[in-house]
Amino acid sequence: QSIVYAFTIRDHSMGARFIMYDDRQFCNGHRTVTMGMPMGYLVSGDYGCEFNLQMILEGRAQVGGNFLAGVATDQTDPNGEIDRMAQNLCYALEKGYVPPRNFYGIGGMKVFRDLIWLMQGMMKADHKFYKAHGQYDFPQKQWPTMLKMYLVGALLANPKLKSKMGNKMNEGMLMPYNKVLQQADKE
Repeated sequence: QSIVYAFTIRDHSMGARFIMYDDRQFCNGHRTVTMGMPMGYLVSGDYGCEFNLQMILEGRAQVGGNFLAGVATDQTDPNGEIDRMAQNLCYALEKGYVPPRNFYGIGGMKVFRDLIWLMQGMMKADHKFYKAHGQYDFPQKQWPTMLKMYLVGALLANPKLKSKMGNKMNEGMLMPYNKVLQQADKE
């Protein structure tokens, strides 16, 4: 299997619809379930000038453990670019090619690994996935914080308590940023 995404560049990004899909897919963030699948992109717009977008696409592939087979654009020779990307996808599928990870892939996975290890009490499915896939290559020993997360996970498992909490957990996570924003408003 392989994945080919298509989007039109809008506001120097993949566009609001694609970002909404990407943010809400909940299947390739902490748990990279598409690991090993080659991927490509069909892009309409001036991709060559969008350096941040190029970095994002490379980073997505690297963190997900995917081979980025190519990005075909409609700027110059779209048919040729699509053909080259298709050839790369076929090669990767036939040979099972997965390139070694670069800084984005290694760094991104370390961030997720440390987060999941620390919050394993609350993020049980992610923790199980990371254990099964050998992602814990450097477990940390922050037992007090981990025990707190197990307590939070147990509390969140209670439907009555969860409904009482409502949106307070999100508000708590955003609290440090609110202080920064309030200070910026004063300046």
